[in-house]
Amino acid sequence: MAAGEHVGLFPWLVMLLLPEECYVEFFEKFNFFDGPCLKIAISKGLGFGIILGSVMVKLPQIVKIIMSKSGAGINVMAVTFELTAISFTWAYAVANSFPFSAWGEALFMAVQTSAIATLCFWYKEQTLQAILYVSGYLAVMWVLLSGVTPLSVLSAMQATNIPIVVLSKLIQAQTNYSNGHTGQLSAVTVFLLTLGSLARVFTTIQETGDDMMTLTYIISTAANAVVAFQVLWYWKRTEEFTKRQQSKKD
Repeated sequence: MAAGEHVGLFPWLVMLLLPEECYVEFFEKFNFFDGPCLKIAISKGLGFGIILGSVMVKLPQIVKIIMSKSGAGINVMAVTFELTAISFTWAYAVANSFPFSAWGEALFMAVQTSAIATLCFWYKEQTLQAILYVSGYLAVMWVLLSGVTPLSVLSAMQATNIPIVVLSKLIQAQTNYSNGHTGQLSAVTVFLLTLGSLARVFTTIQETGDDMMTLTYIISTAANAVVAFQVLWYWKRTEEFTKRQQSKKD
């Protein structure tokens, strides 16, 4: 069968993810250990796995805030810095036409991260701030994604992601240290973010070859790991804090 003559639903589905030569290697030659194609398959699998996971990665955090009706222990400034880094990566990847599997989680994480900040304002009864936060963020993202922002500007913004990521996690880590507990931070969300950013190091190298994005994810993994360590370190104190908060409401 000549190149380009693969017909049927299965070949079509496979070639949505893998190049045709990899379909040939895997499903015609049955060479499942072809080095280049195996790397592509692993990268695509991880990439879409991260995206699927990102749909729910911050839901435990959102649910925890809603159930407790409190954003105690969550530093909104740190959340905003994190949202900024996510949004810069999203806009930079779109402008460079990187495959969705290399950056798609940024879309879902941006929605959830902005929701967390908004809920923190909401439960402090700062309704106007909550509305302004959401509307301001949507306006900024329209400018970044509409094509009116030059690629050089987006590249410069992406370059700032490393200090932004570090700063966001250091602010949250300082808040945790000052409080002596991690408040309403969700352990599930923190650990999933750490694992997700670690997996992204491999997929970014494989799918984009972009050194700036790769370094950003390496730094992000280390920064997330600091907060993850604090979640474990302050586990018992956080449980005590949660019980005290609950008893006050009861």
